[in-house]
Amino acid sequence: MLNLSLPQILGRVFLPFAAGYFLSYLYRVVNAVIAADLTVDLGIGPSALGLLTATYFIAFASFQLPLGVLLDRFGPRRIEALLLLFAGLGALLFARAESLIGLIVGRALIGFGVSSCLMAAFKAYTIWFDRQYWPLINGFQMASGGLGALAATYPVELMLGLTDWRGVFLVLAGATVAVAVIVFLVVPERNEGVAVEPLARQLQGVKQVFSSYSFWRAAPLTTMSQTALLAIQGLWAGPWFRDVAGLDRDGVAVSLFAIAIAMICGFIFLGSGAGRYVRRGGRLMSLAAIGMGLFLVIQILLLIAPTAWALPLWLAFGFFGTSGILAYPALSQAFDLHLSGRVSTALNLLVFSTAFFGQWLIGTIIEWWPVGPDGGYAPEGYRAGFALMATLQLFALLWYVGAERIVGRHVRKTER
Repeated sequence: MLNLSLPQILGRVFLPFAAGYFLSYLYRVVNAVIAADLTVDLGIGPSALGLLTATYFIAFASFQLPLGVLLDRFGPRRIEALLLLFAGLGALLFARAESLIGLIVGRALIGFGVSSCLMAAFKAYTIWFDRQYWPLINGFQMASGGLGALAATYPVELMLGLTDWRGVFLVLAGATVAVAVIVFLVVPERNEGVAVEPLARQLQGVKQVFSSYSFWRAAPLTTMSQTALLAIQGLWAGPWFRDVAGLDRDGVAVSLFAIAIAMICGFIFLGSGAGRYVRRGGRLMSLAAIGMGLFLVIQILLLIAPTAWALPLWLAFGFFGTSGILAYPALSQAFDLHLSGRVSTALNLLVFSTAFFGQWLIGTIIEWWPVGPDGGYAPEGYRAGFALMATLQLFALLWYVGAERIVGRHVRKTER
């Protein structure tokens, strides 16, 4: 496909895209550590905090459909390098903002700017790697995001001992611009061996994805499972450890650090295990559904188990929460290769749009209970918000299990 050795592919393709996703995930979850600083500096409640943090998701989601077309038309190298410059600008504005509106604008630019970091990588890997290795390399890509989540926990807390959250974002702005330059200069140009489709046909491909039964059978479960992971791990896990488990700032940061390690393990082990499973004839989407079902069980246990069980359950939360990512290569395999970018971005549109509302909604629910004298939020609020996420996942799981029996066979007959 391309005359590159494996070390060259890893060095010139995987590492630059992994660095971009590292930053994307760091931005996504860093507010879980600086939440207390933001609420004190801005004087905002949990609903406003949820809205501010979730703005990343809606800006991210809003660009997914055009992103899929652009990736398939212009390639991942140029698109990601350009968008990362917007993320760097957003981080700079976030660091300099003096109002909630200014922070929201900066956060939105960050979300827009990193909106290609995962999908561009997935698109690049469909170009450079054989189909059977997609789950494995995608797992390592997700592990780089887990490292970003790791860096956003205790390391950020240590940085806050040297500077404030504004200084942290100034550093991130510079790092983001540097990665943009690396992606543009180091990653080789794409060569899929197929002609670029006219725009009208590319848009027809988007319609084809959204009219597919295979897509709509898997999308609700994947969307709700990933929404729970993104909304909770990306913000509300940190305040939960403070208000429900009673940990201090260092304890919260260490706990989030441990969850990030569990996520990295999940990305790597589930990705490598999925690769072996597929090579032995297994169905990747079935494996993803089992993992997402276990993730739901963990969330239910978090609602009813004593606080003493918190850390092992949260570690399992981080590990099994990564199983939803297996749905991306699973769905890509159900479509022609030239549609891979549009398949992934269509799913991402649903995931991140729902994550925006999910993260904001949890904050709104938490605000229904009065704030404690120490500024903490009521445990009942977390329980209610998390229970809503679990309920929605349960309905989505029931749809996935029952859809084939209810409508799948009929749809497949009409498609023939």
